[in-house]
Amino acid sequence: MSTSPQLPAVAPSVTAELVEALSPRLRKRLDAGVAKLAGRPVVRDGDTVRIAIDDDTDLELHAPGSVVTSADAVRCGCLLAPDCLHRAAAASAAPVAEDVQAAPAGAAEDARAQSSAGPAAAGEAAQPPSPPASEPRPDSPSPGQLGAARAVFEAAAAVLEAGTDGAGAVLQAELLRAAHTARLAGLPRAASAAVTVVTGVRAARSADPAYRLPDLVAALRTVLGVAHRLPGAAGAELVELRGTVRQPYTPDASLRLYGLFSEPVLTATGYAGAVTWTADAEGRLYTVSDVAPGGAGRAIGAADRTVRIGDTALTHRELSRAGLAVSGATVSPTGRLGAGAGVRAVRASGVDWRGEPLDRLWAVPVAEQVRRALGDGPHDLLFLDVTLTGTVREATGDCLLADCEGLALRLAAAHDDPALPHRQNLRLLAAARGSRLRVIARLAPGPLPRALLLAAEHPSQPGVRVDLGLDRLQRADLPASAVPPAAVPVPDEAPLHLLRRRVHHAVSGGRRVLAFPGGAAGDPARLRRTGFTTGAAVLDELHTTAADRTRDAFGRLLPADTPRFARAWLAAACYTGEVERDLCATAWGFRSGSDLDGS
Repeated sequence: MSTSPQLPAVAPSVTAELVEALSPRLRKRLDAGVAKLAGRPVVRDGDTVRIAIDDDTDLELHAPGSVVTSADAVRCGCLLAPDCLHRAAAASAAPVAEDVQAAPAGAAEDARAQSSAGPAAAGEAAQPPSPPASEPRPDSPSPGQLGAARAVFEAAAAVLEAGTDGAGAVLQAELLRAAHTARLAGLPRAASAAVTVVTGVRAARSADPAYRLPDLVAALRTVLGVAHRLPGAAGAELVELRGTVRQPYTPDASLRLYGLFSEPVLTATGYAGAVTWTADAEGRLYTVSDVAPGGAGRAIGAADRTVRIGDTALTHRELSRAGLAVSGATVSPTGRLGAGAGVRAVRASGVDWRGEPLDRLWAVPVAEQVRRALGDGPHDLLFLDVTLTGTVREATGDCLLADCEGLALRLAAAHDDPALPHRQNLRLLAAARGSRLRVIARLAPGPLPRALLLAAEHPSQPGVRVDLGLDRLQRADLPASAVPPAAVPVPDEAPLHLLRRRVHHAVSGGRRVLAFPGGAAGDPARLRRTGFTTGAAVLDELHTTAADRTRDAFGRLLPADTPRFARAWLAAACYTGEVERDLCATAWGFRSGSDLDGS
C-alpha cells in the first residue's frame, strides 16, 4: 500500500471513521483497493482533488487548506456510495494530516523543523491545538487519559504483532483512531507518535526510498513507552509523557545572528523544506525554517525561498553564509525564531567559520559536545575539526572515515533520498583523503563514534563552505593533490547487534518472525559471554512471548497475548537504546553515567 503525495492530507479521525464504516467483506478488500486507487489519475482544482475511479465515476476530496477534516468532504459518484470502498481507500492512500483544527501560522513548520533533529524528535514535535478537554489533575492522569493510553497501546501492539508486512489499512486506521482519542484526552505526545508510526508503516509498505527502519522502531518505542508508563506517572514525568500541543514563543528583544548552514527537510509524513541554522555572539543556536507539505522537489527548492522573518529578502541559502539583525524577536524553547507581525529583520554581514564569534563553537571539547547531544541539550549538532582518512563500508553504504582528535570517526550521509546530494557529496569528499576540514554533523548514537555529515568547509577553497544536502560538489572541486579513498577494515563491535536486529525484525515481520524454533538459539549465550546478561534475559523473554501460543480443550490455537509481546519488545527496544547510548558515550571518550550490566 502506497501513500500518494498528490492527494491532500487527511485527518486521522476521518480515515478511522471511513474504515470503521466498511462492512467486514469490504475491509478484507481495502488494501487491494488502496493499491488500485494509487494508479488512477488525480486532478486538483482549487480546494478540490478529483480521482478518476473509471471512465464514468469520480471521487472527490474537498480539502480547504490542503487538509480533509471531515468524512463528508470525501464524496464518491459510484452506485454504492457512501458505503463504498473508494472513500476509505482514498483516505488510506493520502498522507496523514495533523488532527482536528488547523494549526496556527508557523505551527506545522515548528513541528517539522524539529524533525530535522532526529527521528525521536519527529514523533514528539509540537502539534496544533486540540479541542478543550477537562482539565486533568496535575498529579495523576485522568480517567479519559488512562483509557486513551490503553487504546493507543493496544492499537500499537497490534501493529507490532503484524509487522509492517501485515499492518494493512485496517490496523493503521485503528491506530489513527487511538491517536485521535489521545489528542482529545490531552495526550499530544502519544497522538503524535502514533501518527508517526502509521506514516512509517505506509512508507515501508510502499518501498518509499525515504523509509528508514530505525526511525519506525524509534517511533514505535515512543508510542508504546508513553502509553505503558502513563498510568503510573506523576509530577514532572506525567507532564513529560502528556506532551505539549505547541511550542511557546517568548520575546527575546534584539538578536545579532550569524549564518552557519542550511539543511533540507524531507519527512516520511509528507513535509519538506529547509532549515537554516544561525548562532549569536554567545554561541546559542537559532533556526529559521520553511517546511510545508511537499516532496523532494520542495526540499531542494526551499533553499532559494525568502526566509520568513520580518521584511528581509534573504533566501535560506544566502542566510546560511550571511547574517541577520532581528528586533522584536520571539523564540521557542528549541531556538526556532518566530515570524510574528512585530518581528523586524534586516540583512547583516556574516563571518567565516574560523572567525569570531563562530570559531568558539569548534573550541568546545568534543566530549563535552557529545555529552550535551546525548543529554537534554537544545540540539544534537557537533562542530568538529577532522582529517579525512578513507572510507569504511557499512550495510547502508560507504561512510567517510576521519580522524577527530585521535578518534576514528565515521561520517555518514544525513539522508538517503537520491534527489538530495548527500551521498554523492560524501563519495567525492572521500577522494580528498588527507584534507583537514571543519565540519558540522549530527550525532548518530551507536557503539562507534559516528555522525551524520551536514556541512563542511570546501576541500579546495579556503573560507568557502558547502551545505552537503543542498550544494553539489564536482570532481573539479577536489584539491589537485587528492588521494583516492582507502578502504579501512571494519573493527569488531559489541554484540549488541544480536538484540538490535531482533528488535528490528519484529517491526518488519511481526511476532511470527521471532516465533520460529531455534531462530536465535545461540544469541543469548553469546550476549552472556560478553557480559550482557540483562540483554540475554531480555532476548529470551522476547522469543518466549513470541512463541507462546496456548490451545483450547479441542487443541485449537488461542489468540496470542499481544500486550505481553509488546511489553517484551518494548523492554528489548529500551534496553538496546540505553546500552547504545552508554556505548556511544564510551566510544567518544567519556561515561554517560548509566550502569547497564558491566558494559
